[in-house]
Amino acid sequence: MRSFDFSPLYRATVGFDRVADLMDRVLSAEVAQPTYPPYNIEKTDENAYRISLAVAGFSADDLNVELREGALIVSGRKAQDDADATRSYLHRGIATRAFERRFALADHVRVTGASHQDGMLHIDLVREVPEALKPRRIEIAGTNTVEAKAVETVGS
Repeated sequence: MRSFDFSPLYRATVGFDRVADLMDRVLSAEVAQPTYPPYNIEKTDENAYRISLAVAGFSADDLNVELREGALIVSGRKAQDDADATRSYLHRGIATRAFERRFALADHVRVTGASHQDGMLHIDLVREVPEALKPRRIEIAGTNTVEAKAVETVGS
């Protein structure tokens, strides 16, 4: 496994510690990543996203969606069914094993809702950039005035 040195990033930037830590975690993670359950991440609008997980066999009560420490954690645990224990399968291809899937969220991304239908769990997210971080046009003062002031927000 290759190892990357992020020290040049720390020398040339300020405040990107979280990004460097995230990249370090992703690059140093084991090669065998879990593939269950399969999922899609789609961009539904300029600042909106949707994560869809295929959770066939799970009811909404068997699923848990939690936001913790900047990560979205989706887990599922199928309750043991007495009728399932008495069944005799010739082939069992629908997996209902317990799982936990983690998604690292960027700053200012929040979960707006989750829905479960037709064996799919959909989680909607939106990125809300605070007003203070949006680009602003700065008026250039004349030679008599020392201070410059923000006159308008760009793109609002």
